[in-house]
Amino acid sequence: MKIAVIDAQGAGLGQTIIKKIRKEIGLDIYIVALGTNTFACSNMVRAGANIGISGEESICSFCKKNKIDSIIGPIGIICSGGINGEITPMIATSIFNMDCTKYILPLQKHGIYIPGTRTMQIKDIIEEIVLDIKSNIKSNIKYHFI
Repeated sequence: MKIAVIDAQGAGLGQTIIKKIRKEIGLDIYIVALGTNTFACSNMVRAGANIGISGEESICSFCKKNKIDSIIGPIGIICSGGINGEITPMIATSIFNMDCTKYILPLQKHGIYIPGTRTMQIKDIIEEIVLDIKSNIKSNIKYHFI
């Protein structure tokens, strides 16, 4: 299974997600860190991503040319100008157009409020994402008998 984690600024959320995936799933999953800047990207690689890609052009190129199973990030990744302007219109469109599961963390930012999420803790949301990824891995295992 191949997933991408996208974050900006210092990638605190991205690092947390990657560390949780590595702890719960281990090396059975290939993680691509998509950082809007090199600092965010390098922090996610240090957290356990297999590879890091940074910058608008590189992120958009990756989104258009690669097949992944899912992408994870805060709600700002699908908002032009999200995450303090680090998500450009091209990045938001590239992510939105990807043919994969998009796990969007409903942070109450950017003037966006998703009903039913007010009392949800980020750690619980991340746990739910990891559990869903685990169940997808298990359902994709194919058994071969000799």
